[in-house]
Amino acid sequence: MSGAFWGLTLGIGLACVWWSFWPREPRRRHSAARAWMLRLSDEIALAGVRGLTGPGLLAFCVATFLIVLLIGYALTSVVAIALAFAAMSAWAPIGWVRSRARQRRTALREVWPDVVDHVSSAVRAGLALPEALVQLADRGPEELREPFAAFAVDYRATGRFPDSLDRLKDLLSDPVADRLIEALRIARHVGGSDLGRVLRTLSAFLREDAHSRAEMEARQSWTVNAARLAMAAPWVVLLLMATRSTALVAYSEPTGIGVLALGGAMSGLAYWAMVRIGQLPQDERVLR
Repeated sequence: MSGAFWGLTLGIGLACVWWSFWPREPRRRHSAARAWMLRLSDEIALAGVRGLTGPGLLAFCVATFLIVLLIGYALTSVVAIALAFAAMSAWAPIGWVRSRARQRRTALREVWPDVVDHVSSAVRAGLALPEALVQLADRGPEELREPFAAFAVDYRATGRFPDSLDRLKDLLSDPVADRLIEALRIARHVGGSDLGRVLRTLSAFLREDAHSRAEMEARQSWTVNAARLAMAAPWVVLLLMATRSTALVAYSEPTGIGVLALGGAMSGLAYWAMVRIGQLPQDERVLR
């Protein structure tokens, strides 16, 4: 009995030692759907669409799908063609929001160094951090005056600097803004004497990053445009063919439906692959 006990104990000990060589991966904080919804909400905020949420945008996509489906079926009397164009129309609102967010992110990338320089100059001049940020509502870049004006109103109404910074981060929804705001928050709490040097370093880094990314985006733009043209061309042809009743008959048959389904899948896969290959890495919001 004693031998069996010590043998069992030795086996459990060896199993624990072996198990320690295979550490468990940390549990993800958010599921894939939750992470996708967070990114969509950030893109809506960055696009400057006020009063719209992620679920609201998805509901609008569903409504667009149903409306285009009914109109397409009423005009063509072919369910497959109506479904194809309804699916593309349903993705259009999300594509528009992402396009606006991408354009605004590009525009903000050029002005963030000026924002950092302004805050650094205000701090060197002896202004408090809240007042340095409040001044950006009047003297900052035009693209960022509205969120900093909202920060000024919120801070003057509540007097709570950390809470006002959190609301400013939600309004901006930008990784660069997160880094700047967290640096200011730390300086506010611990009285960082090196804040000026940190801001100057951040400004130089942002300028170099903006210059390098602008060159890469200029070289990459032809890939994205070619992908969009290659995906849109077959569907433009299908739209022109849908004006002829004789061509619609072919897509009412199972073979025509299969051709549409296969063409849609191949077009989507090819577009995703081209965009994925030519996509530049984007900063993630890790300091929410």
